Amino acid sequence: MSDSLLPPLTVKQLIERGAKAFEDAQLWFGHGSDNAFDEAAELVFFGAGLRHEEARAVYDTVLEPDRQARVTELFERRIRERVPAAYLTRRMWFAGHEFYVDERVLVPRSPIAELVEARFEPWIDAGRIRRVLDIGTGSGCIAIASALALPEARVDAADISSDALAVTAINIARHRVQERVRALRSDVFDALRGERYDVIVSNPPYVGDEELASLPLEYAREPRLGLHGGSDGLEIVHRILSGAAAHLSEHGILIVEVGNSEEALIDAYPRAPFTWLEFERGGGGVFFLTAAQLRTIE
Repeated sequence: MSDSLLPPLTVKQLIERGAKAFEDAQLWFGHGSDNAFDEAAELVFFGAGLRHEEARAVYDTVLEPDRQARVTELFERRIRERVPAAYLTRRMWFAGHEFYVDERVLVPRSPIAELVEARFEPWIDAGRIRRVLDIGTGSGCIAIASALALPEARVDAADISSDALAVTAINIARHRVQERVRALRSDVFDALRGERYDVIVSNPPYVGDEELASLPLEYAREPRLGLHGGSDGLEIVHRILSGAAAHLSEHGILIVEVGNSEEALIDAYPRAPFTWLEFERGGGGVFFLTAAQLRTIE
């Protein structure tokens, strides 16, 4: 449809039109939003060059044909390609900060954001945190947000993927934390011999074979390396559990997200003293262990 033929629509009307189209297309929402309206709103505000903080003031604004056309193209791509909105906008928010994302990394969406915002308290005294390790950093969102929340801490952002680390580097520069956040290539702990941390945090690949095969098409747009955790989803988690104690300070803690592999992990370690964390904004499958507790796990 040419710009001149587009009927004039307000921001709110365009969002509603997009939401209906998304629902009719039976899209999946799990990459930063959980409903069609919010997904459509993000694409409208991005395509029209608006700020979400202005929402109430601009809802009744009629968009010019060229801006409306840009939004319509985003809607069409979201439906046609089944690509998460964040890959269309190249942005996502995590722990209150905006990050650059593209197809080289998973779209940030971990509930661990709440722990970062709380400076990992009450699970550890934030004043004692001097070093943090983020395993499987992807976009670097957990590592960078941790550095911003803990200005006295140095953070290692580790990933096996060079492509992912290139995105991490973009976000380190954007947030100007080059002096305290180090991006490094490491297969779990392999490149970290002798290093110790007060907090080790990870949102590793934890999707098993069966779950991976049943995921909606949007997840196929994300790097498989960031999702697939082996047949039962726990391949990387086993390695984290076996190596973390050697890399934690005496008062250190380990926090790991395992998502829907929670039951499989409990079955694999029936005597492990996992603390399963709860989140005000939803999400789960995240456990906490102290350094002392890790040393009791066989």
